[in-house]
Amino acid sequence: MSSKGIGRLIQVGVAKESTRGTAQSSASYWNPWSDLTLDEKKEFAVDDQAYGIVEDNTNLTQTKKWAQGSLAGNVADQTIGLIVYSLFGAHAVSGSGPYTHTFSIAESAQHQSLTLFKHDPLTGVDYSYANGVVEKLELSVALKKFVMFTASLLAQSGVSQSAFTPSTTTENRFVPQYLAAKFALNYTGLQGTYTVTGTTDGTTAVITSVSSTANIKVGMSITGTGIPANATVLSTTSNTITISANTTASGSGVTLTLGPVSIALKSAKITINQNVEAQEVLGSLSPADFLNKEFSVEGTFEAILQNESDFKTQFMGPTPISMRLDLVNTDAIAGGSTHPELYIDLPKVTLREYGTPYKVKDLVYQSLKFKASYSISDTLLAKVVLINSVSSY
Repeated sequence: MSSKGIGRLIQVGVAKESTRGTAQSSASYWNPWSDLTLDEKKEFAVDDQAYGIVEDNTNLTQTKKWAQGSLAGNVADQTIGLIVYSLFGAHAVSGSGPYTHTFSIAESAQHQSLTLFKHDPLTGVDYSYANGVVEKLELSVALKKFVMFTASLLAQSGVSQSAFTPSTTTENRFVPQYLAAKFALNYTGLQGTYTVTGTTDGTTAVITSVSSTANIKVGMSITGTGIPANATVLSTTSNTITISANTTASGSGVTLTLGPVSIALKSAKITINQNVEAQEVLGSLSPADFLNKEFSVEGTFEAILQNESDFKTQFMGPTPISMRLDLVNTDAIAGGSTHPELYIDLPKVTLREYGTPYKVKDLVYQSLKFKASYSISDTLLAKVVLINSVSSY
């Protein structure tokens, strides 16, 4: 029986397909949402031949049928996994609870397919949509809002089903104060494992005879024998590093380990696109598949202007940066002390645009646009790591 109502009553679910294009019978997750479009689409052949009349056509015959839309909502620590899985295509899990899920880019044209589900008490008819894929995913972090995602979806045309009984999973969500934005000049620095050697004298903040300063960014953390706790890099020359406090011991050939710079951001947005194309074939109204093509990552972020070493130095020079956006929820995962976490690693990022709009009465911020590139040395363009209580996807 149908009834009138508001969009809040509609529920949408997802499940990983065991066989591509074969719909699952039930959803693994029912995703709360803030904006949802899941529409049937058609294309037509138009008979616009001349029939001795001025009217523009005599018939439209359908030639293609599929479903298309978008799903937007708050990023939560469990349901986001399947969306990222469909986008990236490769998944590995480690741990025995909590679990660490690593999503990497599968070098294929068929990334993980999903079945989409729509529970619609307004019309009284529910639908499943086989061979669903995430074409594009946008993640945004803004002040005073939950961390948000918007996923663009493609799937086969919906098939009506018996009424579903949705059950929403209790999850941990992310808010902007959970974000730590980290930057380095190479991926080992981003991971906190970049090492050089140098000489300390135990009395000054200058480290001499440094083996290389090429990949050292101002603001990086630095540790080693004779290096005070919480020390950071203030400046470098070709063979010296000046740190934020005097060294406490002298020695030559001291191993120095450098970690990323943490820079507070005002906002951040990442767009991940796998450029999906429908595989249209003769003899069928529906696409045979939805295939991904080129994989790209780009985005924007803002930070207050406090120096040129944060970003302008890298923008003006030829050196790309490594970037991690790391969200760590403050709540512990049930049964342990580990916190839900979601982070995105981009080993090689080029800052494409840099701006500092000045307004008389406002604080001065720097805004940047970036694009990620594949790092040959790290064999990586992007990866997403998700830590939660889910054993597998």
